[in-house]
Amino acid sequence: MTRVAVLERERCKPDDCGIPCYRFCPEVLNRRYAIKFVEGEKKPVIVEDVCTGCGICIKKCPFGAISIVNLPAELERDCSHRYGVNAFKLYRLPVPQEGTVTGLVGRNGTGKTTALKILSGEIVPNLGDPEQLPDWHAIVRNYRGSILQDYFGRLREKGLKIVHKPQHVDRIPGYLKGKVSDVLAKLGGGKKIDRLVELLQLEKIKTRQMSVLSGGELQRLAIAAAASRDADVYIFDEPSSHLDVSQRLRAARAIRGLVEDERTVLLAEHDLAMLDYLSDQVCVLYGEPGVYGIVSHVHGVRVGVNIYLDGFVPDENMRFRDEPIRFHVRPPREFAPADAWQLEWPEMRKTFKQFSLTVNAGSAGVGEVVGILGPNGIGKTTFIKLLAGIDEADDNVELAWKGLTVSYKPQYISAKYEGTVGSLFQSIAGSAYETEIFVNQFLAPLGLTKLVDRDIQELSGGELQRVAIVACLAKDSQVYLLDEPSAYLDVEERLAAARAIRRTVEEKHAFAFVVEHDIVAQDFIADRLMIFDGKPGLQGRAGRPMPLRDGMNSFLSQMDMTFRRDPSSGRPRVNKTGSKLDREQKEIGEYYYALASD
Repeated sequence: MTRVAVLERERCKPDDCGIPCYRFCPEVLNRRYAIKFVEGEKKPVIVEDVCTGCGICIKKCPFGAISIVNLPAELERDCSHRYGVNAFKLYRLPVPQEGTVTGLVGRNGTGKTTALKILSGEIVPNLGDPEQLPDWHAIVRNYRGSILQDYFGRLREKGLKIVHKPQHVDRIPGYLKGKVSDVLAKLGGGKKIDRLVELLQLEKIKTRQMSVLSGGELQRLAIAAAASRDADVYIFDEPSSHLDVSQRLRAARAIRGLVEDERTVLLAEHDLAMLDYLSDQVCVLYGEPGVYGIVSHVHGVRVGVNIYLDGFVPDENMRFRDEPIRFHVRPPREFAPADAWQLEWPEMRKTFKQFSLTVNAGSAGVGEVVGILGPNGIGKTTFIKLLAGIDEADDNVELAWKGLTVSYKPQYISAKYEGTVGSLFQSIAGSAYETEIFVNQFLAPLGLTKLVDRDIQELSGGELQRVAIVACLAKDSQVYLLDEPSAYLDVEERLAAARAIRRTVEEKHAFAFVVEHDIVAQDFIADRLMIFDGKPGLQGRAGRPMPLRDGMNSFLSQMDMTFRRDPSSGRPRVNKTGSKLDREQKEIGEYYYALASD
């Protein structure tokens, strides 16, 4: 490993600095500048070949724009693409195989989307030299002796037809107009598209305009459009986002159907259960987010996911996380509120023009996290808004705890605040923001220490989501309501958010309600579950909170799916429908907590 300095260009402010960082570089004595200004550049550039990673420039920089990272020196020859000087580098590439689904798992900012864009032909790999783009002959020659040599050879000769479903489906209405039926008509008719329309439940939205579709509807339409086309390679970037559990399973079946015709499928996915269900093999991406990413060698799906959770790649002798991630093999503590204060709500009903929600009376105990599961359009967000006091129930039913302070993170976040991340936290947490407790409990685990000087308006979707979670939890409240906190987050961020929620609720002796579609995240966070059922878009019913084990069994029985537990990590794994384990667990009514021996 080589230690080098990394410049975060967004935080560097040379006009306001007055402390030229290059003057303090000890390599100046050797007449070598590890930090220098390049002609035409307003900001300094780190010369990685010269930098020794001494750390002096870090202490001198008043804006915290320079940090030290470990770079894999032995992989320099394997650099596939670099965006620019001191910009992100991607080492190696996933290896696609015919008749196989190759899944990519890793943190945000480690190159999953970049790798998929290279394999789709949208980005021509520069092999680590951003100044000079190599020709296709050089690229093919660079990967000689591997499957990628033939892949790029066919890509160069335009003999490879590739379909790519992008990550950001919310941008689709910007370039596709008209009704859903018009989009489906362009795909042609036939049994294939008809089967996908039925499988992905698109029949009900055929007459709707593209501009009014929700994120989940756009996702399902995008998956159908990609899977219906005739291609050699299919690429799906985060196909589960915006979908509920049932829709994720349906999307997985649509994607798995492509390999029956010996097609090549690649995908990036943060939902571990769906990644496991979909993939035949896995590549783990690790490194320093935004600085560099490394694609591991191909592993079997179970081994690959466990490598990611362990934070150690044994065949490369590379550790990229200090502590492994482990799950409960059995449900977490059973809540016993015999002598504790409870938060209660009466039976309620909320009626809209075309939808109605009925809520059974229930209660939550102090220090308890209640998870909320159910299909999209079934009333989960409506229930959260009733608890928050944003919406009022029919017949003016009031909550007995109406005077309690409520902190609410909505499902859809907009960057209306004008100012920096740090000023937002300061306004919410006050003097607590300056303490080590705030840093250790919120900023460091959720990777926000480097964002405190960034303007809220400049944040990406994932960054904005993490800021919103901390803003919600930092408020001194008795009730915390979080609607889909894992959206746009990677696996580690989701579990870090779950830990932060649990710790906050337990330490403040508060109550929390969390709407979440990620089964793995719910297992990690919830003490009890509320299951919503009914007819999506028409009528919903909210059940009483029940123990986690009972709630999971009830919900998954409705979904007609079973999970087993990995014996190494304890993580939930989806059973293939109709498999021996699937049949055995359904017979005994144990849909979730069976411990597998494989």
